[in-house]
Amino acid sequence: MRQALRRVIDAAGALGAFCVFLIFVLMIVAGVGRQLNLAISGINDVVSWLCAAAAFFAMAHAFRHGDFVRVTLILDKVPARMRRLLDATCLAIAAISVAYLTYSATAFTYESWEFKEMATGLVVIPIWLPQSTFVIGCWLLLAAVLDELLTVLKGGKPSYQLAVEERHAKGDFSSDI
Repeated sequence: MRQALRRVIDAAGALGAFCVFLIFVLMIVAGVGRQLNLAISGINDVVSWLCAAAAFFAMAHAFRHGDFVRVTLILDKVPARMRRLLDATCLAIAAISVAYLTYSATAFTYESWEFKEMATGLVVIPIWLPQSTFVIGCWLLLAAVLDELLTVLKGGKPSYQLAVEERHAKGDFSSDI
């Protein structure tokens, strides 16, 4: 099950990266279009939705790979047993917070779908479509946080800590800056 979750999270991270690439392409198209006096409308709407999708699809991937901002000044100085307790406490708080965020995002998007709410920009589509990227990202982040919490409660190291240790072992301290 954990392997399937990793694959889904990695695929979502790749999808987030693809959204960034699409933003690049659309911005180039818009820039060239302006230079050629072509009226290209709606690109800003699509780019804003892609920005949100890129961020939300990549949340769980960034979390699992140690790319979230974490304050480890205390964690690095305490004994392993205390670190596990602090990690479990932080992950439990994160799980509760992300669960609430996920519930709220899901309910909000469901209401948009239920009331057939439409986007108000130049590109008029059902607004639940771009909102669903937020919901998917939240559910993936919740699954990732719960998985890490279970790992820590079982006595293992969380994957974000392992990823940082692996980078440090290779001499890469760029994430610490």
